[in-house]
Amino acid sequence: MIPKFAFDYLEGGCNEELNLLRNESDFDDIFLKPRYLQETGDIDMSTEIFGVRYKAPFGISPIGLQGLMWPNAPEILAKAAAKNGIPYTLSTVSTASIERIADVSEGTAWFQLYHPTEDLLRDDILKRLKQAQYPVLVVLVDVPSFGLRYKEIKSGLSMPPKMNITNVLQALLRPTWGIRTLQHGIPSFATLKPYMETGMDLSQLGQFMNRTFTGKVTFEKIKAIRDIWQGPLVLKGVVNEEDMEEAIQLGVDGVIVSNHGGRQIDAGESSIRSLIRLVNDPAYQGKIKMMLDGGIRSGVDLARAHAVGSEFNFMGRPFMYGVGALGDEGGEHTINMFKAHLYQIMQQLSIDKIQDFPKRLLSSL
Repeated sequence: MIPKFAFDYLEGGCNEELNLLRNESDFDDIFLKPRYLQETGDIDMSTEIFGVRYKAPFGISPIGLQGLMWPNAPEILAKAAAKNGIPYTLSTVSTASIERIADVSEGTAWFQLYHPTEDLLRDDILKRLKQAQYPVLVVLVDVPSFGLRYKEIKSGLSMPPKMNITNVLQALLRPTWGIRTLQHGIPSFATLKPYMETGMDLSQLGQFMNRTFTGKVTFEKIKAIRDIWQGPLVLKGVVNEEDMEEAIQLGVDGVIVSNHGGRQIDAGESSIRSLIRLVNDPAYQGKIKMMLDGGIRSGVDLARAHAVGSEFNFMGRPFMYGVGALGDEGGEHTINMFKAHLYQIMQQLSIDKIQDFPKRLLSSL
């Protein structure tokens, strides 16, 4: 139901897409040990993170341009997440505003910040987050420049974006998508609208994005945010020991180990491999929450992630597949699917709480 150009944007990785493939395939080398003759109590999938107990140990990752892939997707997913007691994370470059998602998520959504080059813009976004009472701030650190993504260049969704006759024809082949897009309006960067000049054309939009968000997120920039933001602060994109040590030094509450879905550096290692190395370093244990984003495609993968030490997990593409296939029902369907998968493997392993998964780890990478 999604036009090819939008699906390619969602599905693609950078360069030759090798790290995109590693994100998924490396899970296959993690093995768990079932127990069949052991009694267990009632299965409880709830997990506490940052003082909140969620009904399942996973949340919905931030994705830019969600409303392009399926109209109204951020609202659909934020509502489904709130209803089912898991966190939805809004991206700075998504197609719904800070205020709208705070409303539809009943104050449960997290926010991922693309750090602006201008401090005044950063401070105003943080002010809006405080006013909307977002509980957790996630700062993205792995986009010093945008990855080289051939599918986006070919489809016209690189910066500056441009529509071509091929894209128009692809949209015409997906009439439901087209009708819904007309109903909800052409998607735009809703959170950033107050900072854009009115009437920007596509080339000016590309210049605005490159001018506003290109640049490294440094130790000093995180320190400035830590001084302003009093709630839980998470860094997303940490994959090495040096950055982990600085995160702890800065007083960051958690990290999401992630390689941006294989969309930034093709020569890097998979997210799950980075996580395993970091959680097994005694220097970090008990000092910071370690979470995972990348490559999880089933409840079995969720089980594997917890078995090797992840405390919470995030998924992006699977939820967009669900919404693209089922529309308004897609978010809740995907949540229930992952919960059913996870429940079944907990039965197989004879454990009744998430914290027991490491007891069933047989071997890993």
